[in-house]
Amino acid sequence: MNYLDNPHKFHIPVMGIGYSMDTAVRLAPFGISSVISLVDDRLIEKMREFYARQFNFPFKPISIREKDHRAQRITSYLNLIDRIVKDKFEELKRSVLDKKSECQRYIEMLPDFSDIRKEFKLLMESRPKVAEIRKWIQNRLRLGSIDVNIMTKLDKANYLQGEVLPQEYNDAHAALRGFAQSDLESSIVLSAGLNPRLYAYFEQFDDFYPDTNGYIKKRITLKVSDYRSAIIQGKYLAKKGLWVSEYRVESGLNCGGHAFATDGFLLGPILEAFKNSRKELVNELYPLWVSALQAKGRPVSTTIPNIRVTAQGGVGTAEEQDFLTNYYELDSVGWGTPFLLVPEAVTMDETTRQQLCEADEEQVYLSGISPLGVPFYSMKNNTKDQEKQKRIDSGKPGSTCPKRYACLDTEFTGKPICTASREYQEKKINQLDQLGLSEEEYRVRYDSIVEKSCICVGLGTALLLANELEYKVEGPGVSVCPGPNLAYFSRTYSLEEMIGHIYGRTNVMERTDRPHFFLKELDIYIDYLKNHLVPKTKLDNPKEKKSLDAFRDNLLDGIRYYKELFSGTMTQLQGRVDEILRQLNQKQKEIV
Repeated sequence: MNYLDNPHKFHIPVMGIGYSMDTAVRLAPFGISSVISLVDDRLIEKMREFYARQFNFPFKPISIREKDHRAQRITSYLNLIDRIVKDKFEELKRSVLDKKSECQRYIEMLPDFSDIRKEFKLLMESRPKVAEIRKWIQNRLRLGSIDVNIMTKLDKANYLQGEVLPQEYNDAHAALRGFAQSDLESSIVLSAGLNPRLYAYFEQFDDFYPDTNGYIKKRITLKVSDYRSAIIQGKYLAKKGLWVSEYRVESGLNCGGHAFATDGFLLGPILEAFKNSRKELVNELYPLWVSALQAKGRPVSTTIPNIRVTAQGGVGTAEEQDFLTNYYELDSVGWGTPFLLVPEAVTMDETTRQQLCEADEEQVYLSGISPLGVPFYSMKNNTKDQEKQKRIDSGKPGSTCPKRYACLDTEFTGKPICTASREYQEKKINQLDQLGLSEEEYRVRYDSIVEKSCICVGLGTALLLANELEYKVEGPGVSVCPGPNLAYFSRTYSLEEMIGHIYGRTNVMERTDRPHFFLKELDIYIDYLKNHLVPKTKLDNPKEKKSLDAFRDNLLDGIRYYKELFSGTMTQLQGRVDEILRQLNQKQKEIV
């Protein structure tokens, strides 16, 4: 399948650890692409058993006593999902003549401008023979891509019988190997920045290189925050003979999960840079890639590979979807948070789903709960937070750390531990007790220690609860990581409803006070400037002051860009332009 022939103009990004783990089973047969997190191989193994039993495939457990169990579990799960999806797709295609069939659903959910949808309508109007219909369906329908995600920095070392294993058994390395050895023809989405050791490991797997026809079976997608990051990482990989097939731009702060703030650069100007430099990006990377392939003695295609540019973060209306794909010429737009409210797309316990339906702007907040030390979007009063608070109230803060995926801190131990663990928090609080701080300062520091939550467990538990799987090790507490956009979606939706909303066939948003997503991101950055950066900046430190001034200047540059943009190209906003420009002027004053 040519990955550029995706039938839809949106995709579902990775959500947490478990929320999109089986989305492909549900949606890939309808041509919808989604991303599986490869963080938790224990959860993956449980889901492999669940789906093997459900679809009557043989299941043989892979024990943690196996030296390469993590990679083996991932490979086995991905192969199973690939097989299930392909079987469901063939069944879907065979159903074309049935009334209200899955094949009919596939066609009807496509955007109105889809060539496939238009061709099917013309075909049926011509009164074709059954054989003609089946042949057309076989040739034209496409599966959604079953992509995977690795957070490159979650690459802790692993041990066997007390001895540290070689680097290739590190978490991210093993996850990469698990994907590389699978049957999938799809992309691996790399997030959280450049990991040189991991990037070098890609070179060992043939599937990341082109064949004699220029086809790359396993593609690389980089999640990036700006054009500079894209060109740096793209060059780094091209020099190894590795082509980046997609650059996935994510809003720094208007997103779900971990929020990697830029230095004040806003999404609009960043996408403008990609739009203006897309050809330059290809032309700069291609010679490096060819040279590296030749040095390795690998086939070189005379055709320059395409690069997809996509974006995600806070998108919530068909108007925004259309603008991103038309003006910025994006190949696809990521819709994550809204799909948390689509039971056909995301598996979740009903308690958490109901909390999400009821959440407003106050409930979704940028927290400090992540052990990675990166701001993390969470929903207040989720059951994992309730569980955490009970431990704090009992004088025993911190998690037992049953899975250890975020064990990266060595402040108190030679072997890394997690800052959300009971072991770390006890040591950190004991250290705090020795400092003789005022009651107020002590409380601030204490709260920042115990705030950390065991999200590497909590972000997968909803999947266990919903599927009635055993959760003795994990406990029942659920973490959830929606973006701020959740506040404007207030109930559960059918798959057709949400896709119709994305393509402008219907509107599921009851509230009328939602700001344009560019302005929402700007608001969040201004709040981040005032409440996070300014209080922590020592103005008598020239370096820190310079950094703060640069952040402020970048926001002001972004506002100037938006003023020009909204005054010109975006006149289709129909009467909202004056109000948006007024808001931009007000926000400019807030920064100055």
